[in-house]
Amino acid sequence: MNVKKGVRGHMEQLVITGQKTLSGEVFISGAKNAVVAVIPAAIMAKGKSVIENLPSIEDVTSLVDTLKNIGAKCEFTKDNALIIDSSEVNKYCATYESVKKIRASYYLMGAFLGRFKRAEVAMPGGCNFGTRPIDQHLRGFKALGADYTIQHGVVKLFAEKLVGCHIYLDMPSVGATINIMLAASMAEGTTIIENAAKEPHIVDTANFLNMLGAKVKGAGTDVIKITGVDELHGAEYMIIPDQIEAGTYMIAAAMTGGDVVVKNVIPKHMDPLSAKLQEMGCMIYEGDDSIRVVSTGNLNPTTVKTMAYPGFPTDLQPQMTALLCAANGTSILTENVWDNRFQYINELKRLGGHITVEGRVAVVEGVKQLMGAEVNATDLRAGAALVIAGLAAKGVTTIGNVKYIDRGYEKIEHKFQAIGADIRRVKTIS
Repeated sequence: MNVKKGVRGHMEQLVITGQKTLSGEVFISGAKNAVVAVIPAAIMAKGKSVIENLPSIEDVTSLVDTLKNIGAKCEFTKDNALIIDSSEVNKYCATYESVKKIRASYYLMGAFLGRFKRAEVAMPGGCNFGTRPIDQHLRGFKALGADYTIQHGVVKLFAEKLVGCHIYLDMPSVGATINIMLAASMAEGTTIIENAAKEPHIVDTANFLNMLGAKVKGAGTDVIKITGVDELHGAEYMIIPDQIEAGTYMIAAAMTGGDVVVKNVIPKHMDPLSAKLQEMGCMIYEGDDSIRVVSTGNLNPTTVKTMAYPGFPTDLQPQMTALLCAANGTSILTENVWDNRFQYINELKRLGGHITVEGRVAVVEGVKQLMGAEVNATDLRAGAALVIAGLAAKGVTTIGNVKYIDRGYEKIEHKFQAIGADIRRVKTIS
């Protein structure tokens, strides 16, 4: 496991010479959105856990550093696995310094609360696109019996004991579903979460908890039932493939008129995207754990609405917007999950995209040719969208703020090079 530490990304750019047709095979890493919940869950086990199929990304490095600070022993192995020994974890605090880069650090709240019945976690960082409140998480913890205060940006949680209860989520929040599930795994009695989110990484986290000795039923449906246990033990677990990384390469194949086999995927997870790519004129061939995307580059316009799973994922919305820039006509994209996820649109416009935003709706007029330019990633998935646009653009595209892309994509330039892209990472002097 080779993740560079320190300031990687702050002084680096991706340089793409576009108009290369992508072809070949790309292997998908473990799911970022699953691993950032599974690693905190491992804190709850008194013992050693082995997490396999780990993506080599910055979010993992940041979380592991946080775990080491609270007394966990963590060791990366050569075959993309992480050994976590939480036997001697004796702190329930995570400072702003250790969580500022990663949004999913809020899962430490549920994990600490479950194991220690208290937690002190700084308000998380990660990508900035509008308000992403954690009020549903806190209401869930309160329902289980925890009091909380927020002082100087630190959430402090305390419970004499946690007691199972009925919790109805106002909206199916992935973060709140997982966080409540973590804490409830070590509460007294039974907790039922209604209107729960159903994303694949929720199922993955529940499966890992059950391997640790928890009793979680119904993950992947809108009602999850958790029967609390007194103690959790270590386990070995393999992370599911990354649905969003897979989608990014599928969209890139479509954008460049390519023929790409995306390997190590769960095709069912990709259904909403596969359907849209077929509507746009691509051919999709599914294997047991692979999807082949064949595109002529002659793309029909379409309508996309992001929804909670099993709808079209918000985390593929920016990449899809880049693809719609190459369609023959007008497409409409509606963002129903986050309230401010179009911050990257001006960067796509610099590449020649014709996009108008009105509230949650983007109207995308296809253009004959995007043109290379200097742009900056504004968040993780926006960075991926700029890479996709750059691959199709005429001339050279330079993408700054690579640190965002490195948060969620393992060796992105190497994977794209392997399927024919002219993309390289360069160091800049700032």
